[in-house]
Amino acid sequence: MKILILNGPNLNLLGRREPEIYGNRSFEDFFEELQKRFSEHQLVYFQSNHEGALIDKLHEVGFSYDGIVFNPGAYTHTSIALRDAISGINTSVFEVHISNLATREDFRQVSYVKDVCIGSINGMGLEGYAVALEELTKLSAK
Repeated sequence: MKILILNGPNLNLLGRREPEIYGNRSFEDFFEELQKRFSEHQLVYFQSNHEGALIDKLHEVGFSYDGIVFNPGAYTHTSIALRDAISGINTSVFEVHISNLATREDFRQVSYVKDVCIGSINGMGLEGYAVALEELTKLSAK
């Protein structure tokens, strides 16, 4: 399977940003581990702090890739445009969040993308991406 891992705003700061919430490991380091763990799949990584770039990437791969694991970051709680982009593509999208949204601020408990994704995981740290990959591959195999 060819799977995109798509990260939204501020996730380029993982390993340095609020380590008490997000840990002290960069995503690039973790991505190398994911590539080894899921070597039977072709994993592609893209991160942007810009909503339009995330939408463009969803449009670019949303008809040709087998799956997308997406952490929209703060856009989760604000972006109807990302929701519409996910709705408009054929590729299945799995939502991931590093922190437990239910224990965060009230505004973080609303996800505009959750209902257009095939699944959602939060609060498992970076390991949530691996769980999402496992679930995505299981669901695609059906």
